[in-house]
Amino acid sequence: MSCLYGISLRLCFCRPAKSLMRPLFLFLAALSLARGQFFSSTPLGLDAYLPVPDDDPLTAEKVALGRKLFFDKRLSRDQTLSCASCHDPQRAYTDGRTLAEGIEHTKGERNTPTLVNRGYGAVQFWDGRVKLLEEQVLQPIQNPKELGMTLPEVGARLGIDERTLAQSLASYVRTIRSGNSRVDQYLSAYSGLTPQEQLGMRIFRVKGNCVACHVGPNFTDEKFHNTGVSYHNGRFLDEGRFAVTGKPADHGAFKTPTLREVARTAPYMHDGSLETLEDVVEFYDRGGNPNPYRDPEIRPLHLTPEEKQALIAFLKALSGEISEGVGQPESVAAP
Repeated sequence: MSCLYGISLRLCFCRPAKSLMRPLFLFLAALSLARGQFFSSTPLGLDAYLPVPDDDPLTAEKVALGRKLFFDKRLSRDQTLSCASCHDPQRAYTDGRTLAEGIEHTKGERNTPTLVNRGYGAVQFWDGRVKLLEEQVLQPIQNPKELGMTLPEVGARLGIDERTLAQSLASYVRTIRSGNSRVDQYLSAYSGLTPQEQLGMRIFRVKGNCVACHVGPNFTDEKFHNTGVSYHNGRFLDEGRFAVTGKPADHGAFKTPTLREVARTAPYMHDGSLETLEDVVEFYDRGGNPNPYRDPEIRPLHLTPEEKQALIAFLKALSGEISEGVGQPESVAAP
């Protein structure tokens, strides 16, 4: 399927001939249906193929149970928090806090990332310490700074085994998708963006070189980069990927987040240290924070005030339509 991913990735930031687009989309859709995909349609701009483990196929029953569990506060020790407490659907599955906050208002070490389109992800968490969503969904439950439970305790309280818990939650998270933004509409029909937003897209592609990391249908390369955001006074406050791999090149490196719904997921960076998109653009315009392991793609951009505002306008145009579950609308509520 890597060739198909490459095709869809190129579709996201080039303009193929109109005569080729419809047959290509029909081919991708037909192939995904032939492989037994759960969804009957794909949001504009996203891959038709969603990777799903062979031993955990998507089913309506698992998704429905996963959705119920996602909002269930019994997953937390004091029964005050659920997955949705940090991954709020009304905030594009983030919480608006600088750092995550768990039971008894315990502060975590990192900012809560969005869950939109995580089903397309190659690795999970800011440091990529696990690959599968089936592994990821269990960690916050067991983290004493988050929900603070053990899996046997959850099993006893909810009458559910670990495998069912992991597969159901992972299945539901895979259905949380964002697409059909005005950027997608522009790339599909060549209309929908203002002149300022079109200038911002050119900055994004060329002068800003944002596509070095924010590439493909989900606007992320799913890789790890050191921008220097955690480097202060000659040391890293958070080692990021290095704590997982032990490789010197991974000092202070964090996974590239998706830019879909980015206007709704402030504050930004792994530590929530940048409050606004304006702050983010200023950070990259100055070349991040210099340090011995800074990614070579991070360098001063020398954007003009007009170019900065255009880039921000383009980023805001990446907000689209969020769907979840079996196709319910964006304004979801707890079951």
